[in-house]
Amino acid sequence: MTAGGTLQTAETAATAATAATAATAETAAPLAAGRPERAVIVVSDALGPGYAANAAALLALTLGARMPELPGPALADADGVSHPGLYPRGLPVLCAGAEPLRELHRRASAAEGVAVIAFPAVGQTTTDYEAFRAAVADTATEDLAPVAVLVCGPAKPIRSLTGSFGLMR
Repeated sequence: MTAGGTLQTAETAATAATAATAATAETAAPLAAGRPERAVIVVSDALGPGYAANAAALLALTLGARMPELPGPALADADGVSHPGLYPRGLPVLCAGAEPLRELHRRASAAEGVAVIAFPAVGQTTTDYEAFRAAVADTATEDLAPVAVLVCGPAKPIRSLTGSFGLMR
């Protein structure tokens, strides 16, 4: 069953999975170019602190999983204990209203060399990933309503896309 209550066959599930993979490949394709010069997360200003932190964490985790070369070298403290390397360029978390967030997603997805990872609102309605996938598969791209968007790539276009947003407080 899909989120809408209709029976989903193996063929339509495979088609939906292929479409989801194709969409990810298109918006995240620039990730193959190596460590981005700049990465920024923008979350909806309508989210409570816990939901905003969750959305930002999921986007950062997804970026890290797609780009295992992101962390810098391991860190060693004064006692010689080694700690995992962190992303050396920082990852600001900004906030925006619903419409500017949609516009960011649209503009960033069309920008040359910019990778986009979006977290649709429906993602915060369930803890069942398969139900989430089905809901996304039943929703047109323009209706996905992102509540958080991560953009990364060359510094100049990323700053141009995100420069008008304030820091999340």
